[in-house]
Amino acid sequence: VQLVESGGGSVQAGGSLTLSCIASGYTGSRGCMGWFRQAPGKEREGVAVIVTNSGYTMYKESVRVRGGFTIAQGASKNSVLLQMNGLKPEDTAMFYCVLDPVGGSRCMAGLHGEVEFPYWGQGTQVTVS
Repeated sequence: VQLVESGGGSVQAGGSLTLSCIASGYTGSRGCMGWFRQAPGKEREGVAVIVTNSGYTMYKESVRVRGGFTIAQGASKNSVLLQMNGLKPEDTAMFYCVLDPVGGSRCMAGLHGEVEFPYWGQGTQVTVS
């Protein structure tokens, strides 16, 4: 399985970006995909996860409270999007696509760092000024 992210870039505060990730070697018939981020000087944290065969979404509570971030399935079950609106400078981070082909309880556990997602992309940088 390989994950390739795209869509990062530099935007002004209040702007929007949509990140995309496509997984090769994965059908999406089970398991989950999602996004993590790592801001400068901070630990990596989960953002959101989507169960690929159902579209069920899960968000880190801090992201849900913040609002403006929406995870969605892409054009196929092996792709995922992260729509980010109202971006703030504190959203500056490297964003990573993740995948767990098993899914189930691992999806929520992985989102909260209790288990490790086995597959990670190279990351795409989001810079908000």
